[in-house]
Amino acid sequence: MWPEYFATPTIKAVDLFCGVGGLTHGLSRGGIDVVAGYDIDAACRFAYERNNEAKFIECDVGELDAVDVRERLSGANVTLMAGCAPCQPFSTYSRTGRAEKAGTDWNLVAKFGELVQKVQPDLVTMENVPALKEHSVFKRFIASLEGYAVSWRIVQCAEIGIPQTRKRLVLLASRLSDVAPSISWTTRHKITVRETISSLPRLAAGEESLSDPLHVACTLSDLNMQRIKASKPGGTWRDWPEELRATCHRRSSGGTFPSVYGRMEWDQPAPTMTTQCFGYGNGRFGHPDQDRAISLREAAMLQTFPANYEFVPPGQPVRFSSLGRLIGNAVPVRLGERIAESFVTHVQEQHPVSG
Repeated sequence: MWPEYFATPTIKAVDLFCGVGGLTHGLSRGGIDVVAGYDIDAACRFAYERNNEAKFIECDVGELDAVDVRERLSGANVTLMAGCAPCQPFSTYSRTGRAEKAGTDWNLVAKFGELVQKVQPDLVTMENVPALKEHSVFKRFIASLEGYAVSWRIVQCAEIGIPQTRKRLVLLASRLSDVAPSISWTTRHKITVRETISSLPRLAAGEESLSDPLHVACTLSDLNMQRIKASKPGGTWRDWPEELRATCHRRSSGGTFPSVYGRMEWDQPAPTMTTQCFGYGNGRFGHPDQDRAISLREAAMLQTFPANYEFVPPGQPVRFSSLGRLIGNAVPVRLGERIAESFVTHVQEQHPVSG
C-alpha cells in the first residue's frame, strides 16, 4: 500500500467537530499529523491554532463537502478521519429537551458516516457518549463502515490514565487489515486530583492567579461560602447543618442529587468535567481543601490539557460560561494519545520496519 522506503508510514488526519483541540492535541502527541480541524464554533479558533500545528476551519460539519476533506488528506501514506459529534441528546448532564433535540443532533453522527463513505480514509475513530450504542444511528454508522475492521467499547477514562471518572464510547476502524486496531488500554494506577492540580497556586473564591489568567475561581455567595466550609471531600450536602440546606434538599426529590455542592477528593480521580464545572453548586466541583470551586485551569488540567495550553488571546477577558463550555465539551487529550498509540501500532503491524 505504501513504498518500502517509508520506515514509519505517516498518518495524516483531519478532526471533525474539533472544538479547542483536545483530540487533535492528543493525536499529535501520539505521533499523528493532524492537518485540519473543522468546527462551527468560531470561539474555538484561537485555542485550536495556538496550541496545534493544524488549520482551524470554521464550518458546519453537517454541510461539509467531502472534496475538501480529500484534498487536505492528499499525499498521505495513511489517512485518518477523526471526530466527536455533539452528544447532547443522550448526555447525563443534558436531559432537558432530549426528545426534541435527538433527531437533529444525531444527524451529525449520520453525516460523519456519509463523509467516511465518500472520503474512504484508511482509518476512522469516533468518540461519543456511551448511550449512543443504544441508538439506531450508531448501528447505521457501523453499517456504513463496510470494508473496515471495526472495534468499539465503553472506556472508563480513570482506567486509562485520565484523572476523571468519565465514560466514553470509543470506536476505531481500519481498512488496512481484517483485524481492527486494539482498544485494550491499561494504566498502572489511577491518576488522582492531587497528582494533577496540587502544584497550582492557592486561590480564594473570586481570585485570579497573577501568573495565569485561566487559574481563576468563581465568587461564592455568603451562603455558599458557609456551605463549602461545611463540606467534606467526597461528602454531600447531607453533611451540612439543616439551616444550610436548600429547599430542594429538604424534599424527597433532592435525594437524587447527592453530588451537587460537593468537594473532590485529593486521592481519587475527579468527577466528569462538564460545561458547568467551574460552579460549586453544579456537581462535585468544590476544591478538595480550598474554600472555592475549581478554577478553569484546574478543570482543563483534569481534562489532561497541558498546564500551558492557551485558551484566550493575551489581554482578552476570561469568561467562565464560554470557557467552561469549551473545556467541558473537549475530548480529554490523553484519550487522543491512547487512540493515536493504537493506530500507530496497528499501522506498524501492517508494515513492519526491517532491522
